[in-house]
Amino acid sequence: MLPGKEIDDRDPGRYFIDVRAIVFRENTVLLARECADGRWSVPGGWADVNSSPRESAEREVREETGLQVRATRLLALHDKRKRDYPFQIPHAHKAFFLCEVIGGQLAQETLETTGTGFFELDRLPPLSQDRITEKQPRHFVELAARQDLPTEFD
Repeated sequence: MLPGKEIDDRDPGRYFIDVRAIVFRENTVLLARECADGRWSVPGGWADVNSSPRESAEREVREETGLQVRATRLLALHDKRKRDYPFQIPHAHKAFFLCEVIGGQLAQETLETTGTGFFELDRLPPLSQDRITEKQPRHFVELAARQDLPTEFD
């Protein structure tokens, strides 16, 4: 079954990996406006078969923003049902990678997004709650700043 298609969610063996890239520039975070709901999120999407989660996160940033990044650290691995996300089928685990820009140009529009940009943490646009919660951008700043902290996981 493909991501985004309805499945029998009672089967505990079925879930997907949603990879997200956290890209900071000074006091700002990279966001992309999703075509699906018109709201903003850190770049990301479903991890592809035959691609590692890291490779999938780096690819998603390129596809959604035009920037080329390198994932440097896994900040968190969350179970969506154990966090404050709205209920959604299919169930997903979310991997958040800290990334650094290594090339490319910031595109204003792509096949998957209708806008991109770096936003101040105190002035975030309406976020796509299925993808990232209001608390997470600031929390990821704290995790990224503390190299001594292990990866956060459920």
